[in-house]
Amino acid sequence: MAGIVGVHGIGKYDYFLRAGRSATGAAEAMRRKWDRYLHACLGGQARPYFTEIAYFSHHLNDGDGGEPEPARAVAGLDGQAELMLAGWARNLGLGEHVTGALKSFTGWLLDTLDERSAAFAALFAPEVAAYLTDEGRREKCRRAVAETIRRSGANVVIAHSLGSVVTYEALWADPSLRVDLLVTLGSPLGMRNVVFERLLPAPVGGRGERPPGVGRWVNIADKDDIAAIPPALAGCFTGVDAENLVNLDWIDFHTAEKYLGCPALGPHLRPFLA
Repeated sequence: MAGIVGVHGIGKYDYFLRAGRSATGAAEAMRRKWDRYLHACLGGQARPYFTEIAYFSHHLNDGDGGEPEPARAVAGLDGQAELMLAGWARNLGLGEHVTGALKSFTGWLLDTLDERSAAFAALFAPEVAAYLTDEGRREKCRRAVAETIRRSGANVVIAHSLGSVVTYEALWADPSLRVDLLVTLGSPLGMRNVVFERLLPAPVGGRGERPPGVGRWVNIADKDDIAAIPPALAGCFTGVDAENLVNLDWIDFHTAEKYLGCPALGPHLRPFLA
């Protein structure tokens, strides 16, 4: 049976705090949850699926993990996170400059979706900004993912949300890392003016490329996932072998639980679990 490494997305700093500021404890708590989530997809007898979770959220956060009121949190973002949020809003056709984007995006989230979506934005923009604009933090996150893949000997990596960006860069940074299957879930890798142009290595001629150590790349995205813009990655990356656009939930469109439990994931994983 294949070993599977999971790479988490945004908003997982609370695992670190609940584990007494232990990254190992946070990773183990998350691994147990992700096993349950994936079992909902695969069915049959419950068993461990994930060898390890590559945990990196503590490298992007310095605070106490408290969650302020969502609209106020979005409005109070620092400069880099503001720019990320503004670029993200423009991908959705909301706002043409920072102030307008912040106001319209926050209002749109609260009016169209709910406070959970505004809270998601308050997490997404700062963590993405911290990763993409602070080289020290970026290197620590990449190293955490690379070391987990190497230590585990896993040949399947499932990377969610921001974790797909960290994983993509970690695999490119160390071509000796080899995995048979990379699955990206709800990935913002192709998000223009926020993530795509800032990737390392930089896209060439407007296109990124599958990391050289990856045998097969599968991308799965919810059609309404506001973090996965565009939801399909084959238009901006060479080497995406398969894509599934799914309909998870109009509110919980980005959670690891929904993605790991979706039926579309099963056919890609089952050949590695025999």
